[in-house]
Amino acid sequence: MRAYHYTDVEAKDAGEGTFKLKVRWLITKDIGAPTFAMRLFEMKPGGYSPLHSHDWEHEVFILEGEGAVIGGSEQRRFKPGDAVFIPSNEKHQFRNTGKKLVKFLCLVPYHE
Repeated sequence: MRAYHYTDVEAKDAGEGTFKLKVRWLITKDIGAPTFAMRLFEMKPGGYSPLHSHDWEHEVFILEGEGAVIGGSEQRRFKPGDAVFIPSNEKHQFRNTGKKLVKFLCLVPYHE
């Protein structure tokens, strides 16, 4: 078993096509999780992820803040306590449209 505070994990820039978005890889293969990764995203007001798709699904849980998620041809508002499922190969994007930091957990299966 491993237990630690999320701030013990470095927040890194979430990568190309993002704006005001950091990610903490909380649970990974490096600590013995063979199947899934758990990531914590922190998005400042006005921030966003790229509009993109890939071959794996996402399971997302909103912890703090408000914004919008684009999935396929629809857009939905989100708030703390909301759960979002993104199927594989569906274009998606998260946006912070509020005035406070957005934090959400995102679980993804490992992929090659």
